[in-house]
Amino acid sequence: MATPTLLADTDAMEAPRRKTSQHGRRNWPRQAWWPWATRGVAAAFFATVAWLIFRQARTVDWPAVLQALRDLPSTALAMGGALALLSHFTYGSFDWVGRHCSGHRLPRATTLGIAMTSYPFTLNLGSLIGGVGVRYRLYARRGVDPGTIGQVVGTSILTNWVGYLLLAGVLAWLWQPPAVAGWAVEPWQWRLGGTVLGSLPVAYMALCALRSGRALTLRGHAFPLPRWPVALWQVAASATNWMLMGAALWTVLQHQVSYPAALATVLLGAVAGLVLRVPAGLGVLEAVGVALLAADTLGQEEVLAALLAYRALYYFGPLVLAAAAFGVTELRWRQQADPDAESTSDQKI
Repeated sequence: MATPTLLADTDAMEAPRRKTSQHGRRNWPRQAWWPWATRGVAAAFFATVAWLIFRQARTVDWPAVLQALRDLPSTALAMGGALALLSHFTYGSFDWVGRHCSGHRLPRATTLGIAMTSYPFTLNLGSLIGGVGVRYRLYARRGVDPGTIGQVVGTSILTNWVGYLLLAGVLAWLWQPPAVAGWAVEPWQWRLGGTVLGSLPVAYMALCALRSGRALTLRGHAFPLPRWPVALWQVAASATNWMLMGAALWTVLQHQVSYPAALATVLLGAVAGLVLRVPAGLGVLEAVGVALLAADTLGQEEVLAALLAYRALYYFGPLVLAAAAFGVTELRWRQQADPDAESTSDQKI
């Protein structure tokens, strides 16, 4: 049995260790100053990027951009709009994967409508409003419980990025980025990074095949895994969606650049907008596009005009349609709910 003196000495020896561990790097997130520090760094980073975009925008001949926008042929805009619509439809099918995995019984058409309505809100206003707010509301209105909605949303997010990673791996072997501001990536470095990214979806499908539908447990948390045919479906649908996005931009550019370059603009612009947390990647996609696509054969004004047209076709136009569909849905729901409320009040009287 330990004596009180020995226990006191042990506590005295352990106290400095506890104090050191409390102030170690691993415990920084627990400190009161940590949230303010992270917000400050994020704000400084965002301000720097905004300043760079603003400085670049001042060098643009905007009357020439508007003229190039007017000169875009209607056939290219119509084809770009059709490809954008097909991309939105393909993204909406991601929720069919979530429907299959979660087991909810909403009709396929209803599931597709919910996903296609929420997607433009996600693109333009962020995932918190679109992926969570609008989608949760539309699913909850139809009696789907929050846990199932969360699984559908999580499956959709996973589906979106597994195809992205696969395309990034393939693109690294088909396209080499130009030097930007004197900075260039060696071909072997570019391809090595792409190979690492592209191997992640392959590993995901292999894991799904090995688990045969059994959930993966990590640190007491269970992560449901689909069977390998569903995982293959996820990768194929997601890759198709990203390729359609690239095809829409390539069409608006009137095929004046290579398709891999247009696809790379969409892929890199999506990640840049996600990292910077800029709604709809406003200004970020345009900066990436000018850096990657502007050349002797295609000037900065023509690239910006095509990117603005692409933004209108893929981002703003679907948002108007989705807002109208959401408003009509809410109006119909309230009209259906009012008679129930009136009948309940009559029964009370």
